[in-house]
Amino acid sequence: MIITLKDGSTKEYAEAKSVIEIASDISEGLARVACAGEVDGEVVDLRTVVDRDCELNILTFDSEGGKGAFRHTTSHIMAQAIKRLFPEVKLAIGPSIEDGFYYDIDSDEPITAEDLPKIEAEMKKIVKENLAITRFTKPRAEAIEFFKEKNEPYKVELIEDLPEDSEISFYQQGEFVDLCAGPHLMTTKPVKAFKLTSLAGAYWRGSEKNKMLTRIYGTSYTKKADLEEYITRMEEAKKRDHRKLGKELGLFMMKEEGPGFPFFLPKGMVLKNTLLDYWREIHNKAGYVEISTPIMLSRHLWETSGHWDHYKENMYTTVIDETDFAIKPMNCPGGILVYKSEPRSYRDLPLRMGELGLVHRHEKSGSASRPDACALLYSG
Repeated sequence: MIITLKDGSTKEYAEAKSVIEIASDISEGLARVACAGEVDGEVVDLRTVVDRDCELNILTFDSEGGKGAFRHTTSHIMAQAIKRLFPEVKLAIGPSIEDGFYYDIDSDEPITAEDLPKIEAEMKKIVKENLAITRFTKPRAEAIEFFKEKNEPYKVELIEDLPEDSEISFYQQGEFVDLCAGPHLMTTKPVKAFKLTSLAGAYWRGSEKNKMLTRIYGTSYTKKADLEEYITRMEEAKKRDHRKLGKELGLFMMKEEGPGFPFFLPKGMVLKNTLLDYWREIHNKAGYVEISTPIMLSRHLWETSGHWDHYKENMYTTVIDETDFAIKPMNCPGGILVYKSEPRSYRDLPLRMGELGLVHRHEKSGSASRPDACALLYSG
């Protein structure tokens, strides 16, 4: 079997080898910093056995896939620490995310910010123990029984939602075993620079019909200096938080009578109009013309666009003269109606139309919503 590496060089082996074995064959230094592998473009675990010709990239922390595996391992270390300190806690999910990781837990006794230093201290012990991380699988029925015995109902529910013939993968470090698809590091030792950053409430599986769990956020790096730089950057960002600045500078206010809707004050309107003028200036230079579409449109349009079937719970709806309407959550469907308002020829293309539309979405408190200044480019 021939393995083609990222730099174009090749390695030839007579028998199958795991990603970590190939990394060790390339250099022991590379194996020490390896976080995951990438086989023909797919991120895989270091334990994954390669048994065919392929392109292989050994992922370190410098890559997105490597960061993901590193921080995913950190989330498991945190979960292990929590179970050591609070044995009755029930675990839900703990993925890596951009800039860090989190784990959702269910605890009868609330875990607070005051508990985070204790959890961090236990995490440091787990890292120092240099626990080997191993992967194993169980048939679906055995996996369900395994977590029922451990009184982990969220894990049981996750497995029960998988197909009957699924092979369920687990990762183990010391006494801690978790349901997980990976990938993970080979041991806990490399995770030396980490910080638990905050707590929040999170509905199980994102549904308000389910129980509210505690979500513990954190981040981790390979170097303490990088972690400190990140913490400093986050502290600086808090100083520039728009909610803080908006109040301090008298730009806008928020009121319970309009949750999530800013009331722009005189200074805020000066700033807002300046930004709108700039938007119009750069779009005019790029050859765009400005349009404006209604804030409320009929159900028929939202069914055609797919919003009604896939996004209805996030839309504000009403009934007028026995017809369903919705306040627009996005501008683009209205822009498409403008495009369809007259016959078009390929000779007209490209058409550039922009809209500064007012959109409303029913989103959970704290959700990050993108602005929807819609610029449509019809290029054929």
